[in-house]
Amino acid sequence: MNDKLTLAVFDLDGTVLDTLADLAGSVNFALAAGGFPQRTQKEIRSFLGNGVKNLICRSLPAKTDAAAERVLADFKAHYALHCTDMTCPYKGIPELLVSLRAAGIRTAVVSNKTDDAVQKLAKKFFPGLFDYVAGEKEGVARKPAPDGVYAALAALGVKRENALYIGDSEVDVQTAKNAGLPCIAVSWGFRDEDVLWANGAVCVVNTVRELEEKIHSAFNRL
Repeated sequence: MNDKLTLAVFDLDGTVLDTLADLAGSVNFALAAGGFPQRTQKEIRSFLGNGVKNLICRSLPAKTDAAAERVLADFKAHYALHCTDMTCPYKGIPELLVSLRAAGIRTAVVSNKTDDAVQKLAKKFFPGLFDYVAGEKEGVARKPAPDGVYAALAALGVKRENALYIGDSEVDVQTAKNAGLPCIAVSWGFRDEDVLWANGAVCVVNTVRELEEKIHSAFNRL
């Protein structure tokens, strides 16, 4: 049986792209439009990981469920126009993707961000560097359910034993576990290293260079 790894599945926000400033800007625009108090970037960072609806619900004060849909709509409209204002790849990530592909390693993105935003960001910042890109879609359970990862594997014709998963949050750690994939967690994103370890991470890297070494090591195993 060949268990050589051939696919690296990445999370998007906090893993390959630093999207925090634009997300925070759109959250606070929508909150202000609804007459609600602003949130700090630190607070918004802690709310990320489970999709935009949960982001907005967590950002709202208690007992404001009736306003959630309106604030969510304002957030989506604003973010669609401003999702690339301050967003940028983490330093070294584009070069990492080029290196992986040169080594014959395929790459994919599976995100809980809305699919239209994921497609737009991947096209702008990583043109031609991912073999498969998908965000949240109707009918596909979002992470930590494994459905999105399974869809990527099916689309690329890759078995679970031939893939690994890279992400920055407890949601990603659980996603990899649920999908039956080994996981490399990165500490530069939306969760601190101690949170990752506390939520079951078995491998945490602190630099892109270290991530590259871990991936290449995994893909070179026989």
